[in-house]
Amino acid sequence: MEYDGFQNSFYTWQMSYATNEQKYAVLSNFRNTLMPPTLTATPETFPMDGTFTISRGSRTEAQVVTVTVTDGDHTGYGECVPYARYGETVESVIAQVGAAGPMATPRDAQSMPAGAARNAVDCALWDLEAKRSGEPVWQLLDLPEPAPVTTAYTLSLETPDTMRAKAAENAHRPLLKIKLGGEGDLERLRAVRAGAPDATLIIDANEGWTPEIYAALAPELLALGVAMVEQPLPAGDDDALRGMQRPLPVCADEACHDRASLPDLVGKYDMVNIKLDKTGGLTEALALRDAAREMGFQIMVGCMVGTSLAMAPALLAAQGAEIIDLDGPLLLARDRAVPLVFEGSIVHPATRELWG
Repeated sequence: MEYDGFQNSFYTWQMSYATNEQKYAVLSNFRNTLMPPTLTATPETFPMDGTFTISRGSRTEAQVVTVTVTDGDHTGYGECVPYARYGETVESVIAQVGAAGPMATPRDAQSMPAGAARNAVDCALWDLEAKRSGEPVWQLLDLPEPAPVTTAYTLSLETPDTMRAKAAENAHRPLLKIKLGGEGDLERLRAVRAGAPDATLIIDANEGWTPEIYAALAPELLALGVAMVEQPLPAGDDDALRGMQRPLPVCADEACHDRASLPDLVGKYDMVNIKLDKTGGLTEALALRDAAREMGFQIMVGCMVGTSLAMAPALLAAQGAEIIDLDGPLLLARDRAVPLVFEGSIVHPATRELWG
C-alpha cells in the first residue's frame, strides 16, 4: 500500500507539471493499458454509377470493409477495398482484422502485413487519435494543412464510340484517366481525344500490354498528347522497361506497394502510384512518398473504387503530388452520409465529421 501511495503521489506531481499534450499522452497510455480500443470490421456494398471495366474485368458495385475502433468514448473509422489481384477477399480482410489483436495507436498497426486490412485499421486508429486529442490528423503528423486538389476522372474500358461519348460528357474536366489494356486501344484513345480535345490524358493499361505493344504505341501516345502511362507491363515481368526508351513517363502501380518495392523500380519507372490499400495505410503511404521523392521518382496518389471515407486520408498523402487520382466517390451512385465535397474535379479535404 505504501508503494501504491508513492506511485499515486508521483503521478499527481508529474501531471501537475505536464503540458496538455503530455497529460493527454499519459492518460491515453493509462487508459489503453486498462482497456485497449475494440476493433470491428464490417462488409459494406456501394452501387456504382454504371459498369466499371478494366482489363481484368467489370464491376457494378464497390465492396468495401469498414473498420471501427472505439475506446468507449471516441470512435475512429477506416475503409479498405480488398483486391483479388493481391489475393484479398472481403472475408480474408475481416479475418485478418479479427486476428490482429488489441490495437491502441497507428504504431501498433504496423505489426500487420501491408495490404487492405492494415490500411483500414491504420486509418481508423488515426481517426481515433484525432478525436481523442481534438486535433486533426494533419496536425498530429506535423503536416501542412491540406488544400483542395484536382483529381483525375477515370473512363473505364469500353468500345471506342462509348468512350468518345463518355469523354465528351467529361470534356470540362482538366485530367482524364483512360483505362486500356486490350485489342483496339489506339482506336479507343483516338476516340477519347476526339471527345475531349483539351483535356490532359493519362493512361492505365493495368498490366495489359507486352513490350512490343508498348513500343509500338508510345509514339502514338505522344502524338495524342498523353502525359503518362501507368503499369503498361505486368508487375514482376517488367524488366524490359529497363532497356526501353520511355518517351513519356511510366508509372508503377501494381509493381509498387510500399518502401520495400522501390529498389526494384529504379531504371524501369519514372513515377510511383501510392495507394493506401497497397501501402497498408496512411502511415506507410507518407513514408513511401518521402522515400520515393528522395530516390528521384515523381508521385501519383491513386485509389481503388471506394467511398469518401477511403479518399479522406489519401488526400493527406496527395498534397504536392504530380498526379492525383482520387475519383472513387465520383464513380459511385451512393457515397457516405457525410461525403467529401467535389467541385467538378476539385476535391476538398475531409471535414472532421467524415474522418480525421
